[in-house]
Amino acid sequence: MSGVCAVLLAAGRGSRYRELAGPQADKLLASCCGRDGCQRPVLEHAVLAFAGQVERLLLVTRPDNTDVLALARRLDVEALTLASAGMGDSLAAAVRHSADSAGWLIALGDMPFILPGTVARVVQALDDDAIVVPTCDGNFGHPVGFGRRHGPALAALSGERGARGLLQDNPLRELAVDDGGVLWDVDTPSRLAFAG
Repeated sequence: MSGVCAVLLAAGRGSRYRELAGPQADKLLASCCGRDGCQRPVLEHAVLAFAGQVERLLLVTRPDNTDVLALARRLDVEALTLASAGMGDSLAAAVRHSADSAGWLIALGDMPFILPGTVARVVQALDDDAIVVPTCDGNFGHPVGFGRRHGPALAALSGERGARGLLQDNPLRELAVDDGGVLWDVDTPSRLAFAG
């Protein structure tokens, strides 16, 4: 499906990570070895999974997250800043900002181990009415694809709750993948090493 926008959510505070790594540590900027064998910041790995797979990539982060914004500029990634009260606010702002898209892939900036081939499969399975969820070992993962019909509902989200209600209230197209990266987020320093 062409015209898809990938939304990378990176507006959280990373509190759990900072509790263990120190108050100045930013998990999005922490270096990790990706599945390609290269050492890069977590967020850069996440961005590269979508490169060439979607028409548009939109990073949502806080206006005070200057180092993340600097990395986005270096990677030539479009950034949307907001003082987010939660994932619902971030999702809604991103979808409103990219309202002309044919669909959206929602992913988290702290998930550096998703394979580009998995992203491509989610895009291929997406159509106007679909919600596509990659699954690994029976567990729902990211990125979750939303067809254009779901844009108004995504744009109406607010607060901390993300799109879970949409997943519960609509039929899902589950896409089984052999990619543990769809389940692997970096919420603690120990998660910088992929073991999936």
